[in-house]
Amino acid sequence: MIRMAIRTVVLARLRRIRENGRGRWLRRAVLAGAVGALLLVAASWASVSWIRSGAEGRMHTAQTVPDTPVALVLGTRVQPDGTPAPFLTARLEIARELYATGKVQAILVSGDNMNADYNEPEAMQRWLVEHGVPADKVILDYAGFDTYDSCARAKRIFGVERATVVTQQFHLARAVTVCRHLGVDAVGVGDETAREYARTWRISSTREYGASVKAALDVLSGRDPVHLGPREPGVDDALRAG
Repeated sequence: MIRMAIRTVVLARLRRIRENGRGRWLRRAVLAGAVGALLLVAASWASVSWIRSGAEGRMHTAQTVPDTPVALVLGTRVQPDGTPAPFLTARLEIARELYATGKVQAILVSGDNMNADYNEPEAMQRWLVEHGVPADKVILDYAGFDTYDSCARAKRIFGVERATVVTQQFHLARAVTVCRHLGVDAVGVGDETAREYARTWRISSTREYGASVKAALDVLSGRDPVHLGPREPGVDDALRAG
């Protein structure tokens, strides 16, 4: 009986220690999670504020945007048959209008060609040429894997000093601000027509909060684009042509 009582007391004590340990771990995990969430919210708020400030007064319509030498069209999804998806088509239509009205003299299309069977820049060039833009006025950047890389390469590889950035409206402030911080005197024109694809627009708009934090970290780190290389004369040649 005595042994049984001692065993019961010991087991109860061990159980309380284990439960207290679990309680402390749970409290610490909850606290760490709360602190992490607050830091993420603060970083997102600060990044969005930085982006909006950097683009203030620099976002226009195709009719009101000031003239610049080059339109920088940022790539996005191309369909399996090689044609631009609706979001990209809308960007290209703005670039075509800018060229047709004399707002720009050349168009730099920057997108993803990481895999041999997926080529955003060539799909963009093909669409522009088919819609009346001379082929020698379209310059291809095959390594614009994200907004930061496109802006950095526009400056460092293609020598762009001033540009009109073309993308969707929800993405425009980030693109303009990143380009400006990487040395391109950028203004921008944003597409609104793709709002008809409401679900995709909503998802993409929501993702901008996380993308804003990444953009701020990229700029602060000053990282190199994924691919660099020698200076390309494409933009200079296009501006001289015709």
